[in-house]
Amino acid sequence: MAEWQELDSTPGLARLDADGLRAALADASKLWLAHDGLWFLAWEKRFGIESAMEGDTEAWQRFAGLEAQRIMKRLGVEPGSGVDELAECLRHRLYANMCRFTLHRRGENELKIRMNNCRVQDARNRKGLEPFPCKSVGIVEFSTFASTVNPEFSTECIQCPPDECTPGGWCEWTFKLP
Repeated sequence: MAEWQELDSTPGLARLDADGLRAALADASKLWLAHDGLWFLAWEKRFGIESAMEGDTEAWQRFAGLEAQRIMKRLGVEPGSGVDELAECLRHRLYANMCRFTLHRRGENELKIRMNNCRVQDARNRKGLEPFPCKSVGIVEFSTFASTVNPEFSTECIQCPPDECTPGGWCEWTFKLP
């Protein structure tokens, strides 16, 4: 019987160049979102859509706060920061690796994000399904994320399914400081 030989156990990501790391991060982000969707579908099948939406809302509230805290720590963003820091934090969300969005600023205290494509909604569209009615979850998610950066941010939904969405975008949110 052959002897055991020790193999290189350096994590795979540590061996990648910058392009490989970007590709791996994009793929990991897609897997994260796929896990979220699979969890939701399994819960919906077992307990119904209302229960799945309640669980999804609670999970997104907790995740959005955690994600914002970790991004802020990584970037050195202090709680109570302004529009520029919120914009930078939004650029570092997992969504930013797989969804195209635009950011718009108005004055010193207003920021708008518009999801030009959304992996979830685009997939449903390709399958001929109605848009996922994510507005109630999005309100909690985006409000929690922004208020983690600065509790004074107010968040408003401009459009999000089940709302009728304008061409070239799915959801759109504004963040305002007093």
